[in-house]
Amino acid sequence: MEKKFLQLNDLTSYNSGFSFANKVWDIVIKWDYFARDTIGKQFVNAADSISANIAEGFGRYHKKDKIKFYYYSLGSVKECTDWLNKAKIRNLVSEQLFAELNELMEKLPRDIHQLIKFTDDHLKI
Repeated sequence: MEKKFLQLNDLTSYNSGFSFANKVWDIVIKWDYFARDTIGKQFVNAADSISANIAEGFGRYHKKDKIKFYYYSLGSVKECTDWLNKAKIRNLVSEQLFAELNELMEKLPRDIHQLIKFTDDHLKI
């Protein structure tokens, strides 16, 4: 019987973060130049950072190193909350789009915390 190892694409937190970042990209790319250049770039960078930090942590060897990057990912979720709130107040996203993205962002910390707990419980070093 072949032993199956956990892969990056098996992680719910990674897939959710990756999907969220692509949704943010699809929204921001349609904004005018000023909105893209000010809020948009930073919103996209923060959203991209969610899955990127999970991927980097997943690629690390030591448990503490992995978990450190997963916590960076949580910080990026909070940063996205700020950019989304600014986008809403500045009428760059509709109420419906705000609610949809906000719902995705509310789920991400739970997924990331589950990854942190799993990593802490199952790795020795």
